Amino acid sequence: MKKRWLVGISLALVLAIVGLAGCAAPGQISLVTQEEGIWVTGQGKVSAVPDIVTLRLGIQAQEASVAQAQSQAVEAMDRVMAALIDNGVAEKDIQTQYFSIRQITKWDREKEEEVVVGYRVTNKVTAKIREIDKVGSIIDAVAEAGGDFTRIDSIGFSIDDPSAYYEEARQKAIADAKAKAQQLAELAGVTLGKPTYISEGISYPIYPREIYVGEAPIPAPAVEVAISPGEMEISLTVQVAYTILD
Repeated sequence: MKKRWLVGISLALVLAIVGLAGCAAPGQISLVTQEEGIWVTGQGKVSAVPDIVTLRLGIQAQEASVAQAQSQAVEAMDRVMAALIDNGVAEKDIQTQYFSIRQITKWDREKEEEVVVGYRVTNKVTAKIREIDKVGSIIDAVAEAGGDFTRIDSIGFSIDDPSAYYEEARQKAIADAKAKAQQLAELAGVTLGKPTYISEGISYPIYPREIYVGEAPIPAPAVEVAISPGEMEISLTVQVAYTILD
């Protein structure tokens, strides 16, 4: 009986210690061991020329009735879609992003209330253009097809298959991490061991270039719009932990 009692007390003490370790607040003693070694972060950057352009565009029509506004919007969008397809944009690369029908109101001072003066129909799509040298002519064609209903919101550049750039950036990031760890080891007077932990983080930004934002119509340009893709920076970071041999 005495032995069972002692076993019960020992088990209770173990559970209490584990509970305290798991709930340790900042500044209190914790039984959780800390990782040892040299921890560093390496970064690799690669410049790349975009090969994909994403154009956000659409139409907007406003009339006294929904039917009139809708009719104008449908006709204008049909012409815009035809212009995109005729200029080599695949149907699978055109996607509707936004559609709305809204009342347009104004304040009537005599009645002291909002009155409906018309309806606005907005239809926007994104078009993925894979031939960058045709972007300017496509924008011109869209503006001409949609006429005063045309809206072009923004243009973004990206890379269709960035895997090769990631590989190069990854090599640079690992080399950077190892160089930093080696320097730290030499400064500390220890020998650098093998990596025991590696974590990767990828940053792949798309830089949108705004062409138009607002509600005023875009007139058809007299000359082709000039579009320059420039370069993008693909950045990759790695966190690496190395052992210390002595």
